[in-house]
Amino acid sequence: MATISKAVVAVLILFEQYCVNFAEWNTRDYMKKEHSLVKPYVGTPWDFVGSTMLTNNYIRLTSDHQSMKGGLWNQHPVLVRDWELHIQFKVHGKGTNLFGDGFAIWYTKERLTMGDVFGSKNFFHGLAIFMDTYSNHNGPHNHLHPYISAMVDNGTMGYDHDADGTHTELAGCEALFRNLAYDTYVAVRYSDDTLTVSTDINNKNKWKECFKVKGVHLPTGYYLGFSAATGDLADNHDIISAKFYELETERKDDGVDYSKIEPSAQFFASPRDHVDDAKGAFMLNSLSGWKLLVVIILIIIGIGVCLMVGFIIFQKSQENSRKRFY
Repeated sequence: MATISKAVVAVLILFEQYCVNFAEWNTRDYMKKEHSLVKPYVGTPWDFVGSTMLTNNYIRLTSDHQSMKGGLWNQHPVLVRDWELHIQFKVHGKGTNLFGDGFAIWYTKERLTMGDVFGSKNFFHGLAIFMDTYSNHNGPHNHLHPYISAMVDNGTMGYDHDADGTHTELAGCEALFRNLAYDTYVAVRYSDDTLTVSTDINNKNKWKECFKVKGVHLPTGYYLGFSAATGDLADNHDIISAKFYELETERKDDGVDYSKIEPSAQFFASPRDHVDDAKGAFMLNSLSGWKLLVVIILIIIGIGVCLMVGFIIFQKSQENSRKRFY
């Protein structure tokens, strides 16, 4: 009898844990299909640009090749003020030590605009969440990569790629989401002027808060999008699904036309010092792989030629000295 009771208790505990995880994972609010992206992607209200490739199981923004840019943009503007976006993604590739650059999640006025910020336009209007896998920063970092950060721009600030956006970052966290054998998710929640980013990258089917920032003001009528880019380093950047939820809040109507406000944020992360490398060191840091090997070989050849020429000149000078002596 005691054994049966223990078994019942164990089953109830497992059921309770399942219900808790289910409640944390799922939202009680409304999924809006016009802003969502699910398999098999038939009739999807999203547009592709650049290197983006559609398959039955994922949408690949870039493949594991150099110098690629791809984007994926929703066709409909978001007209609700409080929302949450769940993204299933996968970043993977052959590189073990060198790989990049990562991808971005956008809520911006502009759409389908290619550029140098993870494949999309700089000096944008709106919100960007950067899923950065490579450190371009020449000065000291106080975190590892991959790194998730947020930025709000009104078209005047701009993202400094060489500094990894450290001077315009709202907040960020380390997130080791690359080359994992299981599903990886990120959630972006905007409600009551508060931005919250959470991850599920530990195969626990449970959200873990990455950061929360209050005082973020975003207009309605902007577009959702994703973009990615590779340079000398590369990775596969895949979007598997995106589920958009309209959130129920007790926000009161204040009479403001939120389609006309400027995107802004009241708080930013504390800036970190950016120490420029010396010119020669910067040149070496900008080279990678076989390019650096070629430079080293050319330097060795140059040194060898200089030594040979010097030896020949020395030999001739010695012969001339002997002739003058005799």
